[in-house]
Amino acid sequence: MSLPVVAVVGRPNVGKSTLFNKLIGKRLSIVEDTPGVTRDRIYAKCEWLGREFMLVDTGGIEPMSNDTILVQMRRQAEIAIDKAQVIILVTDIRSGVTANDYEVASMLQKSGKPIVLAVNKCDRLGAPEPEFYEFYNLGLGDPVEISSVHGYGTGDLLDKVLENIPVQTEEADEDIIRVAVIGKPNVGKSSIINCIAGEERAIVSDIAGTTRDATDTIIENEWGKYVFVDTAGIRKKSKIYENIEHYSVLRSYMAVDDADVAVIVIDATVGFTEQDSKVAGYAHEQGKGCIVAINKWDAVEKDTNTMNEFTKKLKENLGFMEYVPFVFISAKTGQRVGKLFELINLAHMNNSLRISTGKLNEILAYATNRVQPPSDKGKRLKIYYMTQPSTNPPSFVAFVNSIELFHFSYRRYLENQIREYYGGLEGTPIRFIVRERDNQDT
Repeated sequence: MSLPVVAVVGRPNVGKSTLFNKLIGKRLSIVEDTPGVTRDRIYAKCEWLGREFMLVDTGGIEPMSNDTILVQMRRQAEIAIDKAQVIILVTDIRSGVTANDYEVASMLQKSGKPIVLAVNKCDRLGAPEPEFYEFYNLGLGDPVEISSVHGYGTGDLLDKVLENIPVQTEEADEDIIRVAVIGKPNVGKSSIINCIAGEERAIVSDIAGTTRDATDTIIENEWGKYVFVDTAGIRKKSKIYENIEHYSVLRSYMAVDDADVAVIVIDATVGFTEQDSKVAGYAHEQGKGCIVAINKWDAVEKDTNTMNEFTKKLKENLGFMEYVPFVFISAKTGQRVGKLFELINLAHMNNSLRISTGKLNEILAYATNRVQPPSDKGKRLKIYYMTQPSTNPPSFVAFVNSIELFHFSYRRYLENQIREYYGGLEGTPIRFIVRERDNQDT
């Protein structure tokens, strides 16, 4: 059973993201004193009095704006409202009730959803300020005084939210693969998410950097259950001019940290770049299941060898990720987008592989008999045994007589033997940890 959804909405710069972060207990939404910072919906679990729900932060609603980005932000907020069981309308006591507040309140009332009115920036303790009573004019019942910065009143706010959420009798389904869609700006990450979801889930624009936050899309199909995280494009540090974008890049890395599988998106019309290597390298270093999706393949002029040549170059450029599978897709036409699910499942399964100590040492014995371990000055490397302490990625500890003799080339050989035995283990890195033991060397 999925968690109930609570949407945090309001006009720009009333403190929605600050409230969102306060309620979930961590800095997930971008907070900056600039209207329009939160552009897409952001989901996170929130718990109060032993009950959980999914809290959704949204971009500020400007009902009468014709600005392209603001119009799309309004559409995103409307989608969040449509999916929500309860809506928190955040207003600002410092600016009082504005015409936009009336417009937003009217829009919310038409939704028919329960609405909890929060009057933010009530930073003084004691009796409510006279301006507080103006908010009754919105016709949404008793407002709640809060300070999202200090946390005042947030308990009362959550109490009112829970009053409007039916008590759940089943636990939320946790059997979900988390997938981070990563890449440099403007490679089509949001378009891929929208193609998969079948709705305009993330803002799509030709302007690089449109997606500033990492946003979640829940997908359930014949392949399984997934949470796709569309991330802001990861740029070179020298090109990050705004504090806002700095936070976006950090959140992209955080999304990779929290993911099971990373889909690394490359623009087929541009080809592989140094920045693509850095993006892929981060996912590799974090030990995530990885696949590479070459997007915009429909826009490339092709002959019979184009795909093979492109693949060959990619393998050369991603030599440190020989395990990674490639899929050539077009988010615009939907070409081979469905193939992503098959590869995601494969990468996740291999990334979670556990090999018994007995089987691992059978493979080790076969490998060392086939190719003798290296030696130096009459001393030969001995690998006493191997064991696997952890998964995600599969990590192996080798106990040896000399760390210096365990050359990189022999580690690679053993890795290839393990991969060969298990069908290649596409989509996952393998870690080797070497421990030296004081055994008698005979």
